[in-house]
Amino acid sequence: MSILYLALVSFFAWIISTLAGGGSPFVMIPLVNLMLGAEAVPPVITIGMFLGNSHRILLFWRFIDWKLTLWYFPGAIAGAFLGAYTFTQIHLEWLQLLIGVFLVISVIGFALESPKQKEPQTTESTKSSELGELKKTRFKLQAWHIMPASFLKAFVSGLIGTTGPVLNPFYLRYGLVKEELIATKATHVVIIHTVKIFTYGLLGALNTQEIYAGLAIGLAAIPANFVGKYLLERISSQLFRQFVLTSMIISGLYMFWEQRGFLSLG
Repeated sequence: MSILYLALVSFFAWIISTLAGGGSPFVMIPLVNLMLGAEAVPPVITIGMFLGNSHRILLFWRFIDWKLTLWYFPGAIAGAFLGAYTFTQIHLEWLQLLIGVFLVISVIGFALESPKQKEPQTTESTKSSELGELKKTRFKLQAWHIMPASFLKAFVSGLIGTTGPVLNPFYLRYGLVKEELIATKATHVVIIHTVKIFTYGLLGALNTQEIYAGLAIGLAAIPANFVGKYLLERISSQLFRQFVLTSMIISGLYMFWEQRGFLSLG
């Protein structure tokens, strides 16, 4: 029954994450922690995210930004291996505080430069114009900038299980929206989690119960991804951006809450 409950919660979490550019781990982490304990969170979430995002790659294949992915690959491989290895030696959950601060500050930055809202229009030309405006930011990032960012994300992900939408500010400033962001991010996530699963298994940090729990999370993502894709096609690029920013602020605040004990000691 616990596995079925985990799968049901995962189903709805994956739908939300499709519309918000991520965030499903923050729905699953408290439940996995309650069911299996804190030590099981990184490997369980890793297996679930690997399966769910692999399916997303198939659904959104034509939207993947391969140039960005090629720059992402080297840093992610090195960071994921080092982070997963370090997880077996030491735990640094307080790193979530730094990620939380980064996400909140990023949302504030985007809010300060957000363009003025326009009246909704429905023609193809106005949709293209809206998409073009969303791809423009005051601080434009280049593809190669993601290499050091991917290393840090992968390293911290290996330590604490997930970093949430920590790279969403990068994707937005690079110019990815809607299906492009979902597809490219899913590809990047799979790269990291492939290395992490291999490293966890090599170092004996996986057991049968954790594998079953991870499979429940990942397999529930398959029908959820279809539902999420259907809904994503029917919302505007501007609304998607707002969902992404909302997901970032909620994730940042969640990380603060998770580390409230550390903050009180400080």
